Amino acid sequence: MTALFDFFKKLVTYDADRDFYAKFNPSVAGDRDLISYRPMRASDIRSIVAIEEQVYNFPWPAHTFNDCMKIGYLCWVCERVDELVGYGILSLGAGEAHVMNICVSPKYQNQGLGRRLMNKLIEVALENRSKTLLLEVRPSNPHAIHLYLSMGFSEIGVRKNYYPAREGREDALMFSLALPPKPSNGG
Repeated sequence: MTALFDFFKKLVTYDADRDFYAKFNPSVAGDRDLISYRPMRASDIRSIVAIEEQVYNFPWPAHTFNDCMKIGYLCWVCERVDELVGYGILSLGAGEAHVMNICVSPKYQNQGLGRRLMNKLIEVALENRSKTLLLEVRPSNPHAIHLYLSMGFSEIGVRKNYYPAREGREDALMFSLALPPKPSNGG
C-alpha cells in the first residue's frame, strides 16, 4: 500500500522552488534537479513524435504511441522543467521487460539523459518484478551500443533484417540485462 501511495505522490507532487529557479535562474538549480519522470499522457504524443522524427530515419507514427498506451505498455517521459526531452516504452511478460523504444531529444543528447532514462526504465522493470531487460539496437548506432554495454547489458543475438533501412533492411543486435531480484519485505 505504501508503494502505491509513493507512486501517486510522485505523480502529483509539484515543486514550485525547482520550477522557479529553472525558469528564472537555471544556473542556481543543478541540471539533475531539473529532470523529472512521469507516465506518458496522450497530450505528450505531439512532442514525442516531433522528437522521434528528429532522431530516427524511420520514426514511429503517433498512432503507434497511442496503441502502446492503450494496450498497457509502461510508457514514461522525461521532462526538463516543462519541456519533454525524452521517452521510453516497456512491454512486460513472463518475467521479462522489453524496451520497445527509448529516445532523447537531439538538443539534450550527450548529457547523460539516455543513461538516466534507461535507469528509470530499469527501475520500472524492477518494480514490476522483471528478471530480465531486453532490447534491440541497430548496429549502425554505436553510441547506444556503448551506453548499453557500459550499463552491463550483454549482446545475446542478432535479428536478421529487423529494421527498415534506406537500402533494404538492417539487422538488430539483441541485448539482455539480468535484473537483481526485488528484496522481500520483512525479515
